[in-house]
Amino acid sequence: MSIVKQPNKKTGVIYVYESVAYWDKEKKQARAKRKLIGILDPITQEVVPTKKRNKANKEENISKDSRYFYGATYLFDKIAENIGLSKDLENCFGKDYKKILSIAYYLVLEDKNTLSRFNKWASLHKHPANNSMSSQRISELFSSITEDTKNRFFRLQAKRRVEKEYIAYDTTSISSYSKCLNQIKYGVNKEHDMLAQINLALLFGQESNLPFYYRKLSGNIPDVVTVKKLLSDMSFLGFDKVKLVMDRGFYSFSNINSLYKNHLKFLIAGKLSLKIVQDAIDSIRQDITQWQYYSSDYNLYAKSLPIAWHYSLKRPYKKDELKEEKRMYMHIYYSKERAIDKENAFNMFLSTLKEELLSKDIKKEHQKQYEKYFEVSANKSIKITPKEDSIADTMKNYGFFVLLSNDIKDPIEALEIYRNKDLVEKAFGDLKERLNFRRLLVSSEQSLDGKLFVEFIALIILSYIKKKMQEAKLFKNYTMQELLDEFDIIECFEQPNKKLYIGEITQKQIQLYEMLGVKPPISLQ
Repeated sequence: MSIVKQPNKKTGVIYVYESVAYWDKEKKQARAKRKLIGILDPITQEVVPTKKRNKANKEENISKDSRYFYGATYLFDKIAENIGLSKDLENCFGKDYKKILSIAYYLVLEDKNTLSRFNKWASLHKHPANNSMSSQRISELFSSITEDTKNRFFRLQAKRRVEKEYIAYDTTSISSYSKCLNQIKYGVNKEHDMLAQINLALLFGQESNLPFYYRKLSGNIPDVVTVKKLLSDMSFLGFDKVKLVMDRGFYSFSNINSLYKNHLKFLIAGKLSLKIVQDAIDSIRQDITQWQYYSSDYNLYAKSLPIAWHYSLKRPYKKDELKEEKRMYMHIYYSKERAIDKENAFNMFLSTLKEELLSKDIKKEHQKQYEKYFEVSANKSIKITPKEDSIADTMKNYGFFVLLSNDIKDPIEALEIYRNKDLVEKAFGDLKERLNFRRLLVSSEQSLDGKLFVEFIALIILSYIKKKMQEAKLFKNYTMQELLDEFDIIECFEQPNKKLYIGEITQKQIQLYEMLGVKPPISLQ
């Protein structure tokens, strides 16, 4: 007897059979009898026995007197209502939207817990789906989330944000133990994991602090290559008047040309090694430290220069290349504090290189630096002479950084918008840490796509709470989990055909609801 696993190509569900070999005397060949024993759970990798569904199933609603924890899920309900999340999900997923919300609520409320514990949580909490779901049912829900429904949801969410604010764009890597997913590849892992990975790209509204679009990428795709695909996606989804904020990893001549071609506003960090940047820094190097360019808010100097971008576009239909100058602003910043820190670190590195040369403890990875910064001569003893010109050339741009924009003229405004981009990196941290998505354990593309979408819904709710906590300065007294625990102890009482009753709520809890922009529920008191 053996165990056979057979995937359904349409749904991604893996069926598990018990196979018994026998000899067929008539056909004179070995045959096998198979008996279905269950379905492989993509999350726990355990075999879930199949059984007949009936009205007495545990996942069905049972009319009885009940008591649930309600305070935190009530908060999530109101947030989803306020930002149009529940409405957009219902428009796209019909009755399944409540299941999606319930799983998202669980992911937000139960820090780092796996989905295998959802049933226990669901039995104790009032939530949109109002019933439990086995791992098998969760897997089926994930598999039912199609590309079409996701894209419809993205379009609805984008309408609420795209035209009102700059959009931060960034990517991250998510490691995976799976070897059967198409986009799991070895690439430049941003967290230095030795596992294969997928890359995840995210668009985030900088004023709302809410994500509204994501897509997964093959793990071996570098950042700079993703921009043209992003522009194609935005055009396909109907995202108009987008204003993008990106770091220097996305900078390339081709990408900037594509942004101009698509008539998009942008703010992007420039590389100091570029000739256009070097020339601009050299032109203001002597006067940028004048007091008129100093910002006390950021403790640095800032100056803007209008420059011309040499735009070019190949036109196959005319068999020529269009060339013209486009307006651009280069914002140059200089921080003495940052320059000193980098100079100190570089001096320490040079001292290390010199010690290695003197002790003949040569490091292969430092060979280029030895040659670049030192002359080494050996007669009776080793003589190390620093190449002062090379050292000065390396240090001359310490403390400088540059932003490029075809829209923003003021350097401080550009800096404020760019610095707010780190909310994407924090969102990636939330996705990996709090929402337990650091390493993938799913076994099919459908399960991955569905789980990632539900994690994204949880990230929207989490991002809203974080923004409100920051605005109300609640992080001084609470961690995220402590705040949610404060709400979670509020209970509700449910009886068939009667109005829901809310348990006691303290004045402190009422204030916290209001600080998060939510009207408190009416309690029994």
